Amino acid sequence: MINVMLAGGIAMALTLTCTPLFAKYLVRHRFGQFIRDDLIHHQVKRGKPTMGGTVIIAAGIVGYFGTHAILRLLDRSGMPQVGHSQISLSALLVLFLLAALGLVGFLDDYTKIRKERSLGLTSGQKLIGQSLATVIFALAALLVQDDQGRSPASTAVSFIRDTNLDLAFAGPALGLALFILWSNILIAGASNGVNLTDGLDGLAVGASTMVFGAYTVIGMWQYNQNCEAMPGPNCYPIAAALDLAMVSAALAGACFGFLWWNTSPAQIIMGDTGSLSLGAAMAGLAILTHTQLLLILLGGLFVIVTTSVIIQVISFKTTGKRVFRMTPLHHHFELLGWAEVTIVARFWIIAGIGVAIGLSLFYGQWVANL
Repeated sequence: MINVMLAGGIAMALTLTCTPLFAKYLVRHRFGQFIRDDLIHHQVKRGKPTMGGTVIIAAGIVGYFGTHAILRLLDRSGMPQVGHSQISLSALLVLFLLAALGLVGFLDDYTKIRKERSLGLTSGQKLIGQSLATVIFALAALLVQDDQGRSPASTAVSFIRDTNLDLAFAGPALGLALFILWSNILIAGASNGVNLTDGLDGLAVGASTMVFGAYTVIGMWQYNQNCEAMPGPNCYPIAAALDLAMVSAALAGACFGFLWWNTSPAQIIMGDTGSLSLGAAMAGLAILTHTQLLLILLGGLFVIVTTSVIIQVISFKTTGKRVFRMTPLHHHFELLGWAEVTIVARFWIIAGIGVAIGLSLFYGQWVANL
């Protein structure tokens, strides 16, 4: 428990203190957000410092590794153990996704600023970056084993636990290929979902804080009910569950601290650097905690916003009519006259409901099998 709290606390302290310094640096170098002309309500945000996701990524990584460093110092000093201090492959894989998709987002943000347009990298360039990171992640998650012979991931499609639907039904080779494809769908979907939601001050960061907080709870519960310590039919065979809880706590803390500066009126925007990386980290946690489909509920707000875009595109291409005044969905409510802070607060409530339902199902499944 202490190590999880420490990871979150370090990361939150870093974003609270370093975000305004980074914002001043961006302003000096004229790294400002470019706003589309049709977003009339948002023209006041033109030129606002962007790429703030860099601070979130850095704080999350430092929070995780800093906690491990402190734990090792405590171990050497002879103080009582507060938890495992060994860095795990599972945690490194999530942090890899965080950094890799953060790099893709950074290049996208930088292109927007340099060319002074709302479009950065092309969809093909983004897809290449996402796919490359996903392939590396999937191969390592499925093929590399720890000292107990466990791989971080499984070819079984999971909801609250692994289901009977195994992607390796036709052999290990096909199973690996299908797992890479399935991982790509999850990671691309989650990263783009957070990216689409990041349109109002604090909206995506606040919702992300809730999701990472949920995965902190899930990781700690899976660790406490791990098959090594609590063997039985109801245990969780998750590799490095506590370490995954530390990563998610660090990211929750980083997002929470960043929200202080990103809430309306935002002093800095996290940009694609933050949104793509946070979504990818969520998907990574879902895959490695074997709760892949549960992410649909935990990240329900991101699913709703993404669905609004899909509906709008399908409707316009098939009928020539738009269902919403503008998508993503939050812009529709802006054009209806809702205040930005009202939209954000109500969307946060929706995000919280999704997290509550997801955690209830997670815990309820465990209780039902007692």
